[in-house]
Amino acid sequence: MTDHVFGVPLDHDRPDGERIEVYGREVSLDPALPWLLFLGGGPGFAAPRPLGNEGWLTRAVREYRVLLLDQRGTGRSTPVTRSVALERGAGYLTRFRADAIVADAEIIRRSLTGGEPWTVLGQSFGGFCTVSYLSFAPEGMRAAIMTGGLPGVGVDAVGAYRALFPILVEKNRAHYARYPEDVATARRVVEHLRNEEIRLPSGRPLTVEAFQSAGELLGKSDGSARLHYLLEAPFARGRLTDAFLQAVSEAMSWATPANPLYYLLHEPTYAHGTGAMGWAAQRVRAEFPEFAGDDPVHFTGEMIFPWMFDGDPLMAPLRPVADELAARSDWSPLYDLERLRANEVPAVAAVYDTDMYVARDLSLASAAMIGGLRVWHTADYQHDGLRVSDGAVLSHLLSML
Repeated sequence: MTDHVFGVPLDHDRPDGERIEVYGREVSLDPALPWLLFLGGGPGFAAPRPLGNEGWLTRAVREYRVLLLDQRGTGRSTPVTRSVALERGAGYLTRFRADAIVADAEIIRRSLTGGEPWTVLGQSFGGFCTVSYLSFAPEGMRAAIMTGGLPGVGVDAVGAYRALFPILVEKNRAHYARYPEDVATARRVVEHLRNEEIRLPSGRPLTVEAFQSAGELLGKSDGSARLHYLLEAPFARGRLTDAFLQAVSEAMSWATPANPLYYLLHEPTYAHGTGAMGWAAQRVRAEFPEFAGDDPVHFTGEMIFPWMFDGDPLMAPLRPVADELAARSDWSPLYDLERLRANEVPAVAAVYDTDMYVARDLSLASAAMIGGLRVWHTADYQHDGLRVSDGAVLSHLLSML
């Protein structure tokens, strides 16, 4: 492993202005191999830290020198912390989206490869960035690989959530069909939360909505089982146990104050051109009455709601910044549809049939529009297929290339 640090402009439209650092970790067995850039999920998450048991990475380094990029604002790159977000405000945060990540990658590529194009592997949000790369700098790409991250190109946050909420409904139905005893248990927890003020070990209030957000588990390959185990024994002597509260807290760890970019830029991930996001997930949720009742309790997924700021004492000060981003209507473009239609970069994508984070139908519509893109549409894996398949997903996509 080799550390790399690169200086890039904060605003690529002002290359002589303020600069930030972007970090990448090279994982390589042979310096003669071509480069592969890995763009991970998010927004707001650092690249994975290798422990030696990552099947996909073991597979990748057989053919590539891999650069695990801490996308701007994350990890060892110049960080966006809560205090930075508060001090710099919404305008600063608009510089941390996919278009800027692609511009960073091009500066890094020219530094590392001597100008040679590289292969880009994008997982989840990293796939969104990969499609932006195909839009704005295809000359820098030898090939593009996307896993669980082919976005609905041209679809705003409202359209994305209208496609995702029905998938959530089906995930809940499948969970209760597998574990029917969880229906009564989840209902009892909700009734208790309506009558009692409960706080998690972190001090964060456990409301009904917060409990429902533990449904983010349902998008993972083992998520339904994990949710069932969480609900096995939540009560002792009529009170929620500390073990249950700790398990709920861990299930909600995907949205914590440690990564404010995830909270603040989640819906702007879909924003392009004109039009405000306006707390899209909250508005679309109201169109699905299943999530308002308890017959049965419906768990939500990877959505950001206003209450996540109001209920968390660490995040509450950022609510005005979040509101400003939600109301913002002028956004830089994330995709170039004409260029995507004319794409000549070899490109492959895994589209997971019941993906809870990136809607299958939107992905397939984009695949039909992007020139030359080959799709592996499979029901064998969930959104985390790249991570859990011990290299099988990556091997299949490399064979398609």
